[in-house]
Amino acid sequence: MFIRFLRENKISAAILTVIRLYLGYAWFTAGFHKLTGGFDASGYLGNAIANPVKGPEGDMVYGWYVNFLESFALPNIDVFNFIVPWGETLIGLGLLLGCLTTTAMFFGLVMNFSFFLAGTVSHNPTDIFLGFIILTAGYNAGRIGLDRWVVPFIRKAAKTYTNKNKAAA
Repeated sequence: MFIRFLRENKISAAILTVIRLYLGYAWFTAGFHKLTGGFDASGYLGNAIANPVKGPEGDMVYGWYVNFLESFALPNIDVFNFIVPWGETLIGLGLLLGCLTTTAMFFGLVMNFSFFLAGTVSHNPTDIFLGFIILTAGYNAGRIGLDRWVVPFIRKAAKTYTNKNKAAA
């Protein structure tokens, strides 16, 4: 019942727009500040490796993630220095405009969980909770936005492409 309300109700679309704009502003400003202010993730990643998340007994909780940071992310820091600020900015832009909302929110959640696994709590739990509401709502979260036109266009183009491939076979 609640999911149906999120996915179909016009009042829900208005509430989702407020949540979407809040998250979009947060993502956009975080990414834009990193783009314009110079960003280097090596200090953050080094700290996440040196001070991993530990359980009550003092052992690493996410050893696999620390291994990923140490063996892949840190050696490829230039890639991450590009992906993080641009990713945050584009996620924010997608949410602010309501364009490809569920895609933007999916990647926002991937980044939130990445920050969370690295040990940054901050506002990540709230962002994850609100992000799942947006993701669950699907199209309705972007109904008051560009998704009103973009999603039907993509669906129509995909249907046309599928029909052409079936006809050619």
